[in-house]
Amino acid sequence: MASRPPARSVKISEDERTGWSSDRPRRDGAPPRPADLTVHCRVLAPADRLRYSPGSLLVVVSASTEERDGFLDRLIEDRASLLSLDKVRALLAGRVSEEEMQPRSEELLLAAVSKRLENRETVVLAAAGLEPAEREPFVRMAAALKRPRHLILLEIGRERVAEEDLPALNELRRALDAGELGGEGFQTALRLGGGTAIEVKRILFRPPPREDS
Repeated sequence: MASRPPARSVKISEDERTGWSSDRPRRDGAPPRPADLTVHCRVLAPADRLRYSPGSLLVVVSASTEERDGFLDRLIEDRASLLSLDKVRALLAGRVSEEEMQPRSEELLLAAVSKRLENRETVVLAAAGLEPAEREPFVRMAAALKRPRHLILLEIGRERVAEEDLPALNELRRALDAGELGGEGFQTALRLGGGTAIEVKRILFRPPPREDS
């Protein structure tokens, strides 16, 4: 029987710097324009171990909530770092009305992400949807604090994707494969599907081990 190749590890350095500029007031007195989030984005290859810098923002996107949650439950050791709108809704259940649930959940999720990033703590965000607008507030927050920003797209079979999700999913795939997610402020992006997702054994948020000199 042929032996398996040695485990590979993808390392994402904290030294990857942002390319955004600070807000500047316009001369006509209008409100300052939002900072440009554009950075260079590396498209990563699947690996057995994924290593990110401590204090990173990792956004995991999938057309399947079930697949997304199973993937993260298996691989994220620090449960406190794992945040999602569903998690916040569960905490608020029975405490707020249905009318208040959505805005209150979004407000609390933003506050929780902000607090961890300000404390230079890792955030793994299980994205609620596929649209860039849903990711932007979190990426913008992390960019302002100069925290590393990464995205993983977790694929599922075409037959399991809702028709209304296809346009956004196809655009995300295209932008990722073309290395264009730097326009959203992500410094690395990775696409996993089928066997490549199963082969990921660990997601680490710690510096690489020192090499003996």
